[in-house]
Amino acid sequence: MNTESRQITVAGLRVDVVRKPIKNLHLGVYPPHGRVRVAAPLAVSDEAVRLAVVTRMAWIKRQRAKFDSQPRQSQRSFISGESHYFLGQRYRLSLIDAAPAGRVHVRNNRTLELHVRSGSDRAARERVFLGWYRQELRLHAAPLIEKWAAAMEAPIPVWGIKRMKTKWGTCSIESQRIWLNLELIKKPSRCIEYIVVHELTHFFERHHSEQFVARMDQALPQWRSLRDELNAEPLAHEEWD
Repeated sequence: MNTESRQITVAGLRVDVVRKPIKNLHLGVYPPHGRVRVAAPLAVSDEAVRLAVVTRMAWIKRQRAKFDSQPRQSQRSFISGESHYFLGQRYRLSLIDAAPAGRVHVRNNRTLELHVRSGSDRAARERVFLGWYRQELRLHAAPLIEKWAAAMEAPIPVWGIKRMKTKWGTCSIESQRIWLNLELIKKPSRCIEYIVVHELTHFFERHHSEQFVARMDQALPQWRSLRDELNAEPLAHEEWD
């Protein structure tokens, strides 16, 4: 795809501008620090982009204020005593050394046990923990994707899990593929379900149009409250460019 990327400044605000062969201009504000990005048609001028940003400046400031007030986890070292989130619940981590192989065990509704080999460093502990997160998200998402693909009369898509910086999920209409953000496993199951429905709806409506909203209303009437709940959950500590 032919794309052009650059940055401009609008009223002291840095804006990432990506021009590509699309019909409409799209403006977004992304966590964790409120990065502003505009996707615009190739023929749209910088002045038109500036006008779009200025016109929506009040909304941009509200979105950035939400991110600033949102709780964040500090950087994780994967040691005993740390708190970690799993399916919307906060757990205390207990590090268990001398395990024959790395694994994570949910001991009760308050404690996660991280079993690792003796002398494992932070990178090794993180690898075991994220591997468990990935396995659990796959287990929780698979039946939701099958359920909603059937309910929406859509083919079951190819799907995968990866760490993403600005999106909870994304999809490719052409390849019928869905990607889920690994961070979703930290959120309540109902929020995972909302993202599944959201991405499947894009197979019918590419953009967030009135038709898209109507389909979401029909499939999941409470989707707005789920979206707000998801965005209110604590953000992970990430150094995102």
